[in-house]
Amino acid sequence: MAKKTQHSNTKQSKKSSVRHTRAIQRDRSKRPIVAPPDEQIEERLNTLVVPAIATQQTEVRKLGLRSRLLPLSVMVALVISLIWRQLGAGGSEAARLLSTEGMLWSGIIAVTQQAISLRLRVFPASLFLGVLQALLPILTARWQVRQRPLPRALAWAQAHYTAVLLTDGSTLDALLRKVGLLRDADTNPLAGRMLALLDLAGLLPRQVWYDADANASDQRFWPQILTSVPRGALLIFDMGFNNFARFAELTVAQVTWLTRAKSNLKYEVERCLCRTSQVRDLLVWIGADGVRQQVRLIAVCYQGKWYRYLTNELDPAQLPVAYAVALYWQRWRIEDAFNIVKRLLGLAYFWTGAQNGVELQVWATWLVYGVLVDLTDAVAEALQRPYAQISLEMVYRGLPYFAGAYQRGEADDPVEYLAAHRKLLGIVKRKRKLDPLPTLLDLTMPGKA
Repeated sequence: MAKKTQHSNTKQSKKSSVRHTRAIQRDRSKRPIVAPPDEQIEERLNTLVVPAIATQQTEVRKLGLRSRLLPLSVMVALVISLIWRQLGAGGSEAARLLSTEGMLWSGIIAVTQQAISLRLRVFPASLFLGVLQALLPILTARWQVRQRPLPRALAWAQAHYTAVLLTDGSTLDALLRKVGLLRDADTNPLAGRMLALLDLAGLLPRQVWYDADANASDQRFWPQILTSVPRGALLIFDMGFNNFARFAELTVAQVTWLTRAKSNLKYEVERCLCRTSQVRDLLVWIGADGVRQQVRLIAVCYQGKWYRYLTNELDPAQLPVAYAVALYWQRWRIEDAFNIVKRLLGLAYFWTGAQNGVELQVWATWLVYGVLVDLTDAVAEALQRPYAQISLEMVYRGLPYFAGAYQRGEADDPVEYLAAHRKLLGIVKRKRKLDPLPTLLDLTMPGKA
């Protein structure tokens, strides 16, 4: 009996995010410095980002910034270069590169490591957020005019909703205790929590929010989400956002929502819309008093397991079961976006322990992510494939090969080069071997295009 109790209290230890962060730091120290963007990529960055920088000049004047050495345009060029070239904390190496080569549109500027470190800590992060917010509509407009096929479920959703949006949060990794007050800290504090609102079709962020409290619940972001989702949109989120009062607010705002149902959900059945061996579609009542509301409870059996979904779309003709399931199963793409910004673009390693510096890096990393999404989508159009079939990571890793070909005079357009060398560079994702599925679930597998 004692052995059983001891065994029941044994918990599997979790992997330390601090060790993970330190591993990234060691990995970065062993990497060679990535070459600067070639002229074509630099021109692309210039075309997209510089106009967005110009929109912030009024804010610069309001803040009374007088630095002539590292103004906003130079700071954006510097931080984008730090991320693009994987330069880590950007101290002495960034100072050398800025003083000898220049970075993007900034040109050569003689600057010290201390000056760069100070500016990364104190330069207003709000200006970088403003640049990001100015850039996102530009990238969205470029996505909308491109012609490339969409997966069946997304094509259907695009025709029925003003937007199909995903939202989720992600905790940022630990800060390294090597600067300022963190040197005397007992533990490595986490850098905070970010939440993104992404467009499912193009995977471009509509909004990104940051909270310095790493333990902040996703529920804390509901006010920002409610003001950012347009009327007629479909909003998809996981069970961490379950809040009956917020569900009612979305319905009043004429926003369709879709989420997973908790296992302990209490509900009262109003009417059965469909019942088969694989599907149950019910109209039910949830909540009590002021938040009591009618919703639709969808249950689908897949490989012997039942999955349950909730939506405020009560008409199955407006949101058929197959499309509801297929669209929710695409929710994992926001996790993929977090993986890109944290692992590929380095948002798991922070240059400074100052909150302002963390925010600055968050906004700049999402800015680089948006530019890479735009480039990846252009490759998808060139190959006439759905965006979901193109690997953003391999597009990014293929750019140094294009740079070499460009320098040798063998290529002059990155999109054409990446499309032409798609097999060699692994640009197109490998097809997954899918088991035969019932007709109803043909749309539900993530790899199904």
